[in-house]
Amino acid sequence: MWLHREIEPKLKSLSQAFPALIVTGARQTGKTSLLRRLFTHHDYVSLDLRSLAEEAEESPRTFLETHAPPVLIDEVQYAPAIFRHLKVAIDADREAKGQFILAGSQKFTLMKEVSDSLAGRCAVLSLPGLSIREIRGSSWDPHRAGAHTELVVRGGFPELWADRSIPSREFYQSYLATYIERDLRQVLRIGSLRDFERFLRACAARSSQTLNKSGLARDVGISPTTAGEWISALEASNQISLLEPFFANVGKRLVKAPKLYFNDTGLLAFLLGMSAEALGSSPLTGPLWENLVFTEISKWLSLHRPEWTLWFYRDQEQREADFLVQGPGHRVRVLDAKWSETPRSDAFTALEGVAEILSRAGAITETELTLIVRSTSSHRRGERRRIVSAFEIDAYLGEQGGS
Repeated sequence: MWLHREIEPKLKSLSQAFPALIVTGARQTGKTSLLRRLFTHHDYVSLDLRSLAEEAEESPRTFLETHAPPVLIDEVQYAPAIFRHLKVAIDADREAKGQFILAGSQKFTLMKEVSDSLAGRCAVLSLPGLSIREIRGSSWDPHRAGAHTELVVRGGFPELWADRSIPSREFYQSYLATYIERDLRQVLRIGSLRDFERFLRACAARSSQTLNKSGLARDVGISPTTAGEWISALEASNQISLLEPFFANVGKRLVKAPKLYFNDTGLLAFLLGMSAEALGSSPLTGPLWENLVFTEISKWLSLHRPEWTLWFYRDQEQREADFLVQGPGHRVRVLDAKWSETPRSDAFTALEGVAEILSRAGAITETELTLIVRSTSSHRRGERRRIVSAFEIDAYLGEQGGS
């Protein structure tokens, strides 16, 4: 089975090195099916069932005696009390590896419990949606007409690519309703679900932009404090990511606010009311494409080079680059996402300006300027200029030190 094939070796490797493995990720990213396929000898129990969640929370010792390792516990965030008892069980036999495979959709909740109880005893891995490389493994043809728009609008949820007959609009409509009812009621006390959905759509309208919580709150009619809490909830449930700006003493006044991205462009397109037919003629096309490039870069880095850093650059004089990828030392790739098949000759001008500022300040020792474009092939334009197809981001990042 091709789904999430890239991440399987890492999951196996980590399970052989640590007593416990925690896999986080948004709902419907395929955590359960992937883990059950990989760990067939583990007993499986899901705390999605309220009775089991209550048992695990109120009688964790009894629960772990009933579901002895090796065991795969799904939606483990519903029983935070179990983590202290997992620590005891692990410490009883620290040499036993991969005895507890834990999965959940609330990243922040799980990480708090890990830091409190399982530090040094577990590995943590986040499961994103499918990468473009994995989608290509579903017999999807990137060379056919409309491939790029389909990729953006359909997103990366495995079910939509395992069964192409599923209409994406209906899928995301159901997903949104389930997400609000299940995950958010656990994290937040939301007085009005309608207000939160308006907030979510307002966030979508600001994708690929710097985050202004006060402006967002004002437009939705909520307090800035509430806006901050709701942003944190979206992060906690793996729906959005905040990309931090590049910080260095470059002699310029740098923007300090992070940029907002959705972790799935299909959900983003649905929230924006964007169809495949409208993509390309809408002013929202650029932000959607940039969001797709962000998700692809971040997926590759998290799996292959988590020690590398992803930033964006923007200063008060409006010099900007969509992404800076900092690898070993001060080697930086300066990138822009362009919804274009053949960028104009001056498309590198902004990136040249940013690279010059960083170089003069000593913030970088080597740069490569890259445009991520809507084409099916990549090529060079000089010694340090690259045109890279979005379909080949993984190969591009994997050069010179990648895996």
